[in-house]
This record gives sequence, C-alpha cells and structure tokens, in this order.
Amino acid sequence: MALEIRHLRAICAIAEAGSLSQAAAALGMSQPSLTSLLQRLERQIGAPLFVRSHTGVTPTPVGEQTLRRALTLLVEFDRFESDLLGALGDGPVRLGSSQMDCLPTFVERLDDALPGLDVTVHVEPSSAVLAQALARATLDIAVIAMSDDQEVPLAKQLGHRVLFSWVPVFIGLPAGHRLAGGFEVDLADLADEAWIGPPGPEDGSLTSLRAATHRAGFTPRIRFECPNGGGRHLIAAGQAVQLVEPTAPELPGMVVRPLKGDPMRMRLVLAWRKERLTWDQAENVYRAVMTSYTRHAMASAPFRTWWERRRTSQSWDGLVDFFRVAGS
Repeated sequence: MALEIRHLRAICAIAEAGSLSQAAAALGMSQPSLTSLLQRLERQIGAPLFVRSHTGVTPTPVGEQTLRRALTLLVEFDRFESDLLGALGDGPVRLGSSQMDCLPTFVERLDDALPGLDVTVHVEPSSAVLAQALARATLDIAVIAMSDDQEVPLAKQLGHRVLFSWVPVFIGLPAGHRLAGGFEVDLADLADEAWIGPPGPEDGSLTSLRAATHRAGFTPRIRFECPNGGGRHLIAAGQAVQLVEPTAPELPGMVVRPLKGDPMRMRLVLAWRKERLTWDQAENVYRAVMTSYTRHAMASAPFRTWWERRRTSQSWDGLVDFFRVAGS
C-alpha cells in the first residue's frame, strides 16, 4: 500500500483526538474503517504507531517520529493547495464564530489579519451550524468551539487547524452563592441548582453537560433557555448557574469558578474554505484568534489562578507551554 495524503491526515487526526472513534468522526469515516487503515499502515511501517488503552490512544516513539514528519508534509501540502485554490472573488469574507468573550478584541485584529478585505462576522452558538455553513459555502472561515466529547465533522474540502486542543469549562455562580468563596466548585455540589441550558441547537453541549452531571450523580434541572447566550443577569439575580468559557468576565453579582477535576472541556478549531482564503490569510486569522483568546485568558483572574495551579500538574499538557509564553 503506497502512502497517500489521506493516510497522513489519518495519523494526525488520531494523535490530535487521542481516540479512534473521535478521529473517525472528524475524518467523516467509520471507526472500523479507520482502525483497518491504521492497522495496514502499521503493518507496512513494521511497527505500531499508537498504544491503545481504555483511556484512548497515545503515539509510540515510532508514532511520534512519523507524526512530526506527517505534520511537516501536511502543512506544506495545505499551503500549496490553499495558494493554488485561494482566489477571493467579489463580496466580503464571511467569518463565523462561536460565542467568545474575546470576540471584540479578535474583530479589532481582523483588519490587520486580512488587510484590504471587507469582513462580515456572524456569531453562532452552534458548532454544527457553523460547520454546515462552511460546507454549504455560506461562510468562508469560522472559529468553532466543540465540546471535548463531541465530534462535529468538517467537510473534506475545508482546511482546518486546532487552536487549542483543550481548555476547561468553568461555572458562573451568583456572587452570594454558598460555593462562591472557594477556588473551585465540585460539580456534584450543584445537584440542586436551577441551570441555564447551553445556548444554540442541541449539537452536543447539552449532552456533554448531562454526561458530566450523570458521572457526578445527578441530572441537571434546566430551568432557563437563553438561545442568544444571555442569562448572566439571571445568575447575578441569584436564580441560576451556567456553564461559561474560562475567559468569561466576572460581572457585578456574578463570579466565575473552575470545576474541580475539569469534568467538561472544549477545544477550539479554525476551519476555512480553501478556494476563498490562501494559507497565509488563514494563518493570519489563526494568529489573531490565538492572541486575542490568550490575552483575555491571562487577564481573567479565575483563569490565571487556575492556570498557575495547574501549570505544574503532571496531567497538564502542551497548552500550559503556550500560555506560559503568551502570559510572560
């Protein structure tokens, strides 16, 4: 079997996801098909590329070496393909984004990221809707936040880069809440609370919340639905709690706290249509998102305190290295 670009993408997807099932969903193929492809690759190479365990898969030393070379080749191939196809036509660049507190800063940086181009911005809480809009060419580029245990397949013709492989999900509490004074909150201690449901169509966020609370021994009582991502006034009034991104500001009457053990996590992905943006243009947007998100994270007292406590943890990964450099 001759090596092809799709084989390199499969290796990178498996390493990125840490799971064959999640990698298969991201690649738009079945898990048995991906498993079979990986086994054929390993037979051809003559060594296992990943170690399988009940918690997922991790690269072997041979896998790490193969992964580094595959990433280098894919970056060059994607740059070549984007430059070959990328030819912006008439009309503005249509950018979509999940709801992020750093969005105003990010928008300010778009003029520098895409000089000379008119950019429109559409904020959409549903990651599935953003992915579908890219596939249908109603968006050109999007910043998509996905729950860690949620797979939103991206169309094969799209370019994509992972912004952050994972960041924690925090909880927004009334300032007078009995748990507001601690550094972190145990999810099990929120069993009797009234919850604000995750915004947007059900494409995994609510499922992730229910799965996490099930592991904590309860079912959340979703009392409020705020489709546009609002609801913080309800928190400040002492009427509800809500999942928030870790860079969320602490508004009057509301505090933001980490959840003990990080029971819910999300990852951020940048995806774009290769025929509308070149690699360098997508790279500029990538850097604008990374810089904007990081600066907001480092300016957030709850996040920075969480990060300082976690930076020496053995369970921590490459994200801490990025924030160490960005925050210095």
